[in-house]
Order: sequence, then C-alpha cells, then structure tokens
Amino acid sequence: MPQRALVTGAAGFLGSHLTDRLLAEGFTVLGVDNFSTGNPGNLAHLVSEPRFAFEERDICQFFDPGPVDFVFNMASPASPPEYLRLALETLHVGSIGTENALAIAHKYDAAFLHASTSECYGDPLVHPQPESYWGNVNPVGPRSVYDEAKRFSESLTMAWHRYRGVNTHLVRIFNTYGPRLHPSDGRVISNFVMQALRGEPLTVYGDGSQTRSFCFVSDLIDGIFRLALSDEHLPVNIGNPIEFTILECAQAVLEVTGSASTLTFAQLPQDDPTRRQPDITRARSILDWEPKISLREGLTLSLDFFRSQL
Repeated sequence: MPQRALVTGAAGFLGSHLTDRLLAEGFTVLGVDNFSTGNPGNLAHLVSEPRFAFEERDICQFFDPGPVDFVFNMASPASPPEYLRLALETLHVGSIGTENALAIAHKYDAAFLHASTSECYGDPLVHPQPESYWGNVNPVGPRSVYDEAKRFSESLTMAWHRYRGVNTHLVRIFNTYGPRLHPSDGRVISNFVMQALRGEPLTVYGDGSQTRSFCFVSDLIDGIFRLALSDEHLPVNIGNPIEFTILECAQAVLEVTGSASTLTFAQLPQDDPTRRQPDITRARSILDWEPKISLREGLTLSLDFFRSQL
C-alpha cells in the first residue's frame, strides 16, 4: 500500500507543488484548503488523478481524515497583503489550526512537518541567519500577526514532540518563487515580473539596498521532502543562500523579461527586514541538500506562468 499524506493548504503556492512531489514519489494525498488564499486552479491538473483527493475545509475546525502516514501543515496566509487582510485568521491557523493538525498526526502516529518561516528571525541582527538565532521580532507591529503565529506554531510543534511523542519536523522557509506564485501577492518576484511584463515601472520599497535570498520552488520542495523523511526535529533553514539586493533583483527581472521598464521608489513598510539570508549549514549536513537553480534560471522557468496571468 502506498503511504498516505495529508497536506493542509494544498491549494496554495507551496502546498500544490508539495502535493505534486508527493504524488510523484508514489504517495496518495488528501489535500485540504479553505481557499482563503489558495487557488483551486493550482490543483486543477489533478482532477483525474486517482491517488489525489481534496476536501474544502478550514483546519481551525477539527476533522478526522482517517489514517495517514504524514501530515504536512502548509496552511497559512503567507504574503503581507493577505496576512494583513486576514490578521485574525492568520493567528488562528497558526495556533488552533496547527494544533488540530498535530492532533491528527498524534492519533495516527504520523510524521508531522510544519511550514515555518524566515520571518521568525524578524529584522535580524545576526547575518546570515542560523537556526540558533532567536530573532529580532516586533511582537505588536502589523507584521506580528504572521511572525508570532509562526513562532507560536513552532513552540506548539516542539511541545507535541516533547510531551506527546509526535515525530515532528520544522522547516523555516526563506523567500521562494516560481510558477503558481500569485501574481498580485505583494512579494518581490511576482511584483517585479508582472510590472516588467506590463511595461510598468518596477516598485522598489526603500532605497533597494535591503537584501533577500530567492529560492526556486522545486529546490525548496526537495528540501521539505528530505526533511520530512529525516530524524531531525529542530528547525532547519531551507532557502537559497545567495544574497541579492532588491535593486539587483530588479535588474535580473529586467534582463530576463527584456522589459524596458524603469524603477520607481516607495516608502519601506514598517518592520520590513533589511537583510535576509539563510545559513544552510544544517540542511547541507543533515539532508545533503542545497539549491541548484540560479535566480536568472528560475526567473526564466517562471516566465510562461506569469505571462499567462496577464
């Protein structure tokens, strides 16, 4: 019998790609999503896949999916416009929803992987960011609904591991892009690519000297899959360690798209991190993982998708 996985947030950008990887590895998959930010189109290609089933539901309401071998908890708004629009829902899914997913893993003795975030590090005072860094987070700022939901869900996950014996895994995800990234989700790559394809000025927040590290989605999913099969319970950074300024990213987008767009500058949002770069030493040693796809290669692989969204 193939192993069975539950994927929460399955209609999201990452959840849908993870579902594809699990199916490719021979799993049967039950995907759940309430479509608060997920897109049914991300799963449309699986409509006739016999090893995939889908249920529309909010994981903050407890449910029993039946026996599963793995629970991948990917459910949460992830882009700033969405988690600011859905502030309370973001806090709820990081607490109530995560605990419900952990309870399912406990009941069926399933491995549990929680999708956490580099936002646990806040605006970091340590660079690059190792998993041992505790972070510099504003607990009452606008972004705290996401940052603190994810930090609490990490604590909750470790408590279920330590006190209930659940086989848990924590992945701290750094900036990721690729096909199915919502074109208007407010993140750097989608903003820049869509503006470049439309011939509009690229909006740079601040002076563009702040940095990000961009990981192509297939690399990220490979890291997540390896972590779920590992014996590691403490957080592991998964992201691309090559650091770009926002201006360098804008230039790469202009080159790949061939756009003649100019740049326009806007005020930096409150608590927006000035630097972001993962230390992936642990991922390399524990998972034998590191990203393979460069930023320009990944942008090229994403262009057809973004053009289809025009």
